[in-house]
Amino acid sequence: MTQPIFLTPVFQERIWGGTRLRDAYNYDIPSNTTGECWAISAHPNGQSIVTNGEYDGSTLSELWDNHRELFGHREGDRFPLLTKVLDANDDLSVQVHPGDQYAKEFENGELGKTECWYIIDCDDDAEVIFGHNARSKEELVKMSEDGKWNELLQRVKIKPGDFFYVPSGSIHALCKGTLVLETQQSSDTTYRVYDYDRRDQDGNLRELHLEKAIEVTTIPHTVSKVEPKISKMETSTITTFVEEQYFTVYKWDVHSRLEMTQDKPFMLVSVIEGTGELTVNDESYLINKGEHFILPSSMGDFVVDGNMQLIVSHP
Repeated sequence: MTQPIFLTPVFQERIWGGTRLRDAYNYDIPSNTTGECWAISAHPNGQSIVTNGEYDGSTLSELWDNHRELFGHREGDRFPLLTKVLDANDDLSVQVHPGDQYAKEFENGELGKTECWYIIDCDDDAEVIFGHNARSKEELVKMSEDGKWNELLQRVKIKPGDFFYVPSGSIHALCKGTLVLETQQSSDTTYRVYDYDRRDQDGNLRELHLEKAIEVTTIPHTVSKVEPKISKMETSTITTFVEEQYFTVYKWDVHSRLEMTQDKPFMLVSVIEGTGELTVNDESYLINKGEHFILPSSMGDFVVDGNMQLIVSHP
């Protein structure tokens, strides 16, 4: 297959969600508390459907299972990555994710969850929770039991264009007023550490997972410092945010014609701003803000032309 694979997003309602996915991207969201757009997903909790070409109507996991040639014959029992767009209309719960080994053993064979955030937009005073101040497991337990959350949690001011690499074991949370593109391992395992004593629609306090969270949290907190690498071309700029074990993530700022080669097993592409054209083997596709697609292994050379911002990743 030498054409891009366009996909339909799947929407997830969340207690902290809002309407920004509709307002910013004109998505047909299910409610005014829509928190997540699973934009490129083969996870069983939300499957993307192919919308073009010979595999129109197939799920992404069906393509992975039956047409591994599209993905460079990459090994693995499941599609490894998941791209989301998140509307944090309210604070998300403070959480931590397990690594691969712990998730495999205790979460029915799930992958671990290392992720990263690109801040698309946020309020002027927005922040994220990223890390903690406990020096030992005992101190983490004591501070959480005593409700000393302001002392325990590290808060970081953010602005549009910021990028965070969040390895498994990192305590973290997006906070109110933030629109984020998240690239992560294909996992839906989250351990909730603290939830501001919020109650669900039935009036019950939401479940916490402190025992598992304490087992998997990295103590003391360590920041994996990522230094973006910027490559300026005649009409465009490519920023490499992170090159790590599970994924490499870039931002392409395209201001005219950008000639590229698809030399990875596959690439995940999300148009976060603007509009333009993708040309492959003399066939052109209009691409607009809010669209998501995969560039398969066999595609070779291609051209992106227009005025756009794209977030691109590959394993």
